[in-house]
Amino acid sequence: MAAGETTNQAALLPGSDSSERTSTLPIDHAERRQLDHIRRFGTTGSLILAAGAFGAGANPVINPLYGARLLGLLTRMPTVAMAICWLGMLMIIAAWLWLGRLCLPGRERILTVGQLARTAAMWALPLALCPPLFSTDMYSYLAQSEVAARGLNPYLVSPVIGLGVDHPFTSNVPNIWRDTPSPYGPLFLMFGQLISRIIGDNVIFGVLLWRVVMLCGLALAIWAIPRLARRCGVHPAAALWLGVANPIVLFHVISGMHNEALMVGIMLTAIELGLRFQSIPGTVAAGVLLTIAGAIKPPGWIALGFFGICLVLLQGGRWRDLFRIGGLLGAVFLTTMTVITVGSGWGLGWIDTFDVPNRVKTFMAPLTAFGMTGGGVSTLLGLGNQTDAMLAITKIIGYLIVAAACLWMLWLSFRGRIQPLVAMGATFLTLALAVPVLWPWYLLWSVVPLALSTNSSRFRVTATVICAAVSLVVPPTGAGFLLRAYQVPLAVIAALVAFAIILLLVRKRMPALWPTLGRVRPVTQ
Repeated sequence: MAAGETTNQAALLPGSDSSERTSTLPIDHAERRQLDHIRRFGTTGSLILAAGAFGAGANPVINPLYGARLLGLLTRMPTVAMAICWLGMLMIIAAWLWLGRLCLPGRERILTVGQLARTAAMWALPLALCPPLFSTDMYSYLAQSEVAARGLNPYLVSPVIGLGVDHPFTSNVPNIWRDTPSPYGPLFLMFGQLISRIIGDNVIFGVLLWRVVMLCGLALAIWAIPRLARRCGVHPAAALWLGVANPIVLFHVISGMHNEALMVGIMLTAIELGLRFQSIPGTVAAGVLLTIAGAIKPPGWIALGFFGICLVLLQGGRWRDLFRIGGLLGAVFLTTMTVITVGSGWGLGWIDTFDVPNRVKTFMAPLTAFGMTGGGVSTLLGLGNQTDAMLAITKIIGYLIVAAACLWMLWLSFRGRIQPLVAMGATFLTLALAVPVLWPWYLLWSVVPLALSTNSSRFRVTATVICAAVSLVVPPTGAGFLLRAYQVPLAVIAALVAFAIILLLVRKRMPALWPTLGRVRPVTQ
């Protein structure tokens, strides 16, 4: 890209206000000392969490460390290991909040992208090398990919049928998913086949290889976020702080290895490349990548429409531009999915599995909580257990809300009343909240696009509070404690006591934990 292109990037995305840009200075000596303390505090928390993962992580059923004299010690002390994990989690979240004080948009002095990236890397490295935490989904990746590698249709054949109940991959899959078809996109499983052929039936090697894949997806997001943020007039360090250094990313993408990393990374990279190379070949390439993101996880397809609106507005915002670009991206989508579907050999079975994740009922999803509450009330009133009927109704309502919100956001962005990437983030947020099941990592669908596209102080504060709170919802093991629930309060109390003592020791070295929010201003290009 030429130098002249870089200075004009903010104008390439509709909705940026170049008249309000302001310059920022690097942090001063005192703030650099604070940054050093924050880095060490967060890195220490990450190391503590990584150590606890050996005993309280989402380890395989047959843990190779069990019985080892030193590394296996925490596997025999689950309550202690869990307390260590909770302490590490609290320290990372506190360090992230402190770091946000130095990344506040509108400050006269703010961290550089390099300083922020190095800090995030220091916190991420221990979690990238330790056993998985917070989720057992990676074992489902292994099992369903092995089913596909054996020439079976993963959209029809479950792990327990395709592999057998005694297979190492099946034994690590949670019971609820052992006898269900795959909920993942066809391209994700096609790639999983390649990994299965490399790892054989080695669970540990498979987990490590999948983690490398997810880190590659995260690297794509790290490349794209600063560039898209500059287009939107958002300081790239502020966008990276909320979109990458976020504890949800550290806990559930780097350690938990959810495929949101691939979907979001490819999606953002496609949008950046499509905006950079505004030509028919560039648009086609971006459309292919966005379709690929959705073929990994279906929410990625929503970005196709908002990327198209970006191009329409850049070319004049006329109806003929809308039909021309919409037709081109629609043709690209259909062609790409046809190639993927035919190439997989599994037909259109992946369409029938969109509802598979909804077999889990969680009170985190607002509409599901409402439906389950309604079913309980009907039972108390003597009307019978109507929970299933209520959930069926709330599921339909949720899908209608998502469809209406998506169409409304597309219309508003086309009319120039809202920036397309902001509208995309709002649509993703509606999707995450309205679908029947909600997990913390689903929030990344919306947090990342909004972090790089808006300077709203209200959004930043709200997202910060929600991300910090939600990061503590899922236990380190990624599983329930029906038969050992007593361990959780003991571990949490011990972690809170230790955390309070640590805060007293370091309180004078850190910036204010809750910054005073001033007027937010976009960044100078």
